[in-house]
Amino acid sequence: MSVQGLDDPEADYTDRIRAVVGNKTIISTCMDLHGNVSQRLAKSLDLITCYRLAPHEDAMESKERAVKTLLERLENGKGKPKYKAWIPIPILLPGEKTSTRIDPGKSLYAQTAPASAQQGILDASIWIGYAWADEPRNRAVVMVTGDDLVKVKNTAEQLANNFWDVRDQFEFVAPVASLDHCLENAINSKKAPFFISDMGDNPTAGGAGDVTWTLDKILQRREFLSSEGPSLIYASIPGSEFVAKSVKAGIGAEVEAYVGALVDDRFSPPILLSGTIQAIKYGDRHAETEVVVKKGSVSVIVTKKRKPYHYEKDFTDLGLTPRDSDIVVVKIGYLVPELYAIQADWIMALTPGGVDQNLERLQYKRVIRPIFPLDKNMESPDLKARMISLSGE
Repeated sequence: MSVQGLDDPEADYTDRIRAVVGNKTIISTCMDLHGNVSQRLAKSLDLITCYRLAPHEDAMESKERAVKTLLERLENGKGKPKYKAWIPIPILLPGEKTSTRIDPGKSLYAQTAPASAQQGILDASIWIGYAWADEPRNRAVVMVTGDDLVKVKNTAEQLANNFWDVRDQFEFVAPVASLDHCLENAINSKKAPFFISDMGDNPTAGGAGDVTWTLDKILQRREFLSSEGPSLIYASIPGSEFVAKSVKAGIGAEVEAYVGALVDDRFSPPILLSGTIQAIKYGDRHAETEVVVKKGSVSVIVTKKRKPYHYEKDFTDLGLTPRDSDIVVVKIGYLVPELYAIQADWIMALTPGGVDQNLERLQYKRVIRPIFPLDKNMESPDLKARMISLSGE
C-alpha cells in the first residue's frame, strides 16, 4: 500500500503487531509480487513469500504456502529460519511489462519454486515492486529464507543477478498504442469481442478508477453516436449521483447526471452522461449499486462505488454479453484469465491516470537513483546478499 505521509506503512503495521505479540511469536506473510519489501519489513517478519504468477492465478496457493510453512516450523520445533537474505534491485517496472505469461518474466519466476525446494531453503521469492509510488523503498527485491547460510546467500544472489541480466528484455504483455489507435483497430477489426485495456486508470493497480478521459473520447466518436454503430461495453465509471437518479427513475427511463472525476480530475472533468437505463443491480460488495446506461451504441456501467470488472458474470448479471459485443473496454492492465479467455483480440491503451504506463514521463523525486529504466546507462549495482537479523535481535 501507499499512504500519504508514510514511507513504509507495511513495516509500520508489522512493527505494531510485533509490539503486541512480542519477538518470540513467528510471523509469516504472503504478498503480491507487485509489493515492496523494505529492509525494515524484512527484519520485522520471520517467514515471507509472494505470488509467482502475474496475473495472480496462484494467489490462494501462495497464501496456503505461507500458512503451511508457518505450521511446519511450529510442529518441527525449528521456529524462525536462521537466515534471511535480502537484495534490493534497482529496477522499477510495471506489472504489464513483467507478466509471467511471457518471457523473461515467465522464465525468471519459474526459478523460484525449485530454488525454494532446496534442502536448507524455506522460500525464495522475487518482488517486482510498485512502480507508481514515489518512495525510497520502491524497487524490485529478492528475498530468501532458510537454515543453510551458504544456500540462502547464494540462491538470493543468483536470482538477483538473473533478474538484472534480463532487465532490457521486458516488454508489454500485449500490443500497446494510443487510445485513438486502439479504437481504430477495434472498430475496423473483424474479430469480436475486441478488448481494450484502459491501463492508466486501473483501480487494481492503484488508479482512482474514476478518470473520465477515455470514456469522454469514446462518447465523442461519430462511430458510436448511433444505436446502429459498433456495440461497445465500457466497464466502468463511478457516479453516485447518476446511480441515485437512475434508481429513482427506473429501467427504461432517460437519465442525465454527472459521472466520474471526483477523485482524479487531472486529465478530464466529470462527464454529463445521458442515456436510457438498461439495467439496475443492487448488493454488489464493491459497487453496491450498478447501473447500465445506453447512449448510442455504447453501454456504460455506472457504479455507486468503483469496481473492477474481472469476470464474465460481472457483465452477464447486468444483462450484458461481452462475448457478443464488438468492443469491450475495461479499466485493467493485462487481462485477468477469465477475460483473456473471452477476447478474440486485445490491445492495451496508453491512457492517462494514476498508473500511467509511461514511467519515464512521471516526475519521480524520492525513489533511489540510479534505477532502471529511468537511468538506462547506469552501472551494474552491488547485488550481494544483505543478511537480515532475526526479528527482535
